Formats: sequence, C-alpha cells, structure tokens
Amino acid sequence: MAFALSTMQLESSAFAAGGAIPTKHTGEGDDVSPALSWQGAPEGTKGFAVICHDPDAPLVQNGSYGFVHWVLYNLPAATSELKEGSGEGTPGLNDFGKTGYGGPMPPEGHGVHHYYFWVLALDKATDLPEGLSLPELLKQAEPHLIGMNRLVGTYQRD
Repeated sequence: MAFALSTMQLESSAFAAGGAIPTKHTGEGDDVSPALSWQGAPEGTKGFAVICHDPDAPLVQNGSYGFVHWVLYNLPAATSELKEGSGEGTPGLNDFGKTGYGGPMPPEGHGVHHYYFWVLALDKATDLPEGLSLPELLKQAEPHLIGMNRLVGTYQRD
C-alpha cells in the first residue's frame, strides 16, 4: 500500500487508540463494524475508502497485508463518520470470502492481534463495483491517494 500519511485523525467511540476492541465488534460477538469518525481531510478530497486488516495473522504471505477484515469504498467527500454497523459506501471482499465487515477472530491462544483501521482520502470520487479485493481497490485508489491515517485496536481470544 502506498503511503500518504497526513494530519487527518481517525477515531472510534468503541475503543481508544491501542485499546481493546469490544467483543461486540468481533466474530465472537455481534460482528458489527465499530463506529469510526475522522477529521482533517486534505484539501481537494473528493472521496474516501476504509480498510481494516490484521498484520499479525498467521501464514501471512510476502507482499500481503495480513488478514483483510474490511474493504469499503465509494464514500463521498462529505462523509466524516461511519455509524456502528454502517451500510454506507460499497463493500469489498474480505479474507473470509464475504463482502462487508468481518470482525476480529484470531486463532485461540495466538496472543494479541493488532487491527489497523485505515481511512484513505482520495482526490477523485470513485464509483467502483461491489466486491473488490484489497489489491484491486488499491490498484484503483493509490493513484488518487492524497492523505491517510490509521487507528489501531487490539483483540485476543483466550
């Protein structure tokens, strides 16, 4: 993934930066996406995309981002938040083989995993089809990436 780190801030009312993601937002709970909000998008932002991945997943292949839990795109420039379980935007394909959000569910006894929620600011509005994988989205989005930032949460199964 190309990087265009910016002063944009991403936060969640469900968990603090570096804090534990509540079970409600995991595969062991209700499996609903957490509320996210952001501010400080770069001037010229025309749209957003949101990604969540777990780089601590076992069997990560070289060149991949770990286990992809959420790919969401076609979010308009006026968007600055996603409510819990939001149906906004267009869902992409996660590594569970489904579209939409798939919450944390690391292997039992594998320790603490880190979940990176990214918001990407784009200088072009997108109208991409549903079901794109993360690499397919990035191929379309990276040439238009003007800012991004992340929020990291943790989860561990006992």
